[in-house]
Amino acid sequence: MKQIIIASNNKKKLKELSEILSSLDIEIISQKDAGFDIEVEETGKSFEENALLKAKTICKALGQPTIADDSGLMVTALNGQPGICSARYAGDGASDQQKTEKLLLNMKDVPKDKREAKFVCVIAFCLPNGKSYTFNGECFGEILYKSCGEGGFGYDPIFYVKQYDKTFAQLDSEIKNKISHRAKALNKFKEFINDF
Repeated sequence: MKQIIIASNNKKKLKELSEILSSLDIEIISQKDAGFDIEVEETGKSFEENALLKAKTICKALGQPTIADDSGLMVTALNGQPGICSARYAGDGASDQQKTEKLLLNMKDVPKDKREAKFVCVIAFCLPNGKSYTFNGECFGEILYKSCGEGGFGYDPIFYVKQYDKTFAQLDSEIKNKISHRAKALNKFKEFINDF
């Protein structure tokens, strides 16, 4: 296997995935660069269903091994929301800032000791022979009352990691790419590929 397609058009996510997978002796190509510029609709009812849906669709269309990520933020005080709707939490086309602002507004009356949350990621890996595999990762933290930090993307500026006393947006990408939900799922994938 010399090439793997990443089923995403999200530039920041592509950058993060490529950085984490850089140790593999495999060329990582975005779906757009591989000639598939259509956004796969996420109609699944779980992170796993959505990741598999994206990976299978693009793998079938291009006939090449494909990985897809579906991830999101689950807030305990909001009964697990935004969850699989994290990307569309403030409506289709909403900016990261708009999604973050909506979440902070919905959390405004939640006390400091009840603001726990976790980022969840499922990586799906599909092969042209029809076989598929999934790998899960989680990272636990808390939701702040306001955004802190300029790095990362999505809900990173309000996701606080106690052991580093920083939000995801304040962490160096090198550290984030070791401890994040996406890193944990991708590291399981890397182990699998090395044994493959």
